[in-house]
Amino acid sequence: MESPKKFDEAALREILEKLSESSAYGMILRAKGIVPLTDGTWAYFDLVPGEYEIRRGEPDYSGRFCVIGSELKEDGLKTLFGF
Repeated sequence: MESPKKFDEAALREILEKLSESSAYGMILRAKGIVPLTDGTWAYFDLVPGEYEIRRGEPDYSGRFCVIGSELKEDGLKTLFGF
C-alpha cells in the first residue's frame, strides 16, 4: 500500500505491536515500510512475528508499506493503518 498519511510514532508502535502479537489480521510473516511521522521525520519499520524495529531514515516521496502473510484480512489492515 502507498499513502502520504502521517503517523504519530506512538500510534505506529501500537499498530506494529498489534500486527506482531495478534492473528486478528491473518498470519503475518513479515511487514516492512517507510512512513512519514507527524514530527516531520520518516520512520522505517521491519516486523516479524513477535518483534518489530523502528528506525529513522531519509525521506521518500510517499509513505508505503508491505504486509506478507497468509489469509490476510485486507479490510482490517486498511482500518488498522487508517485508510
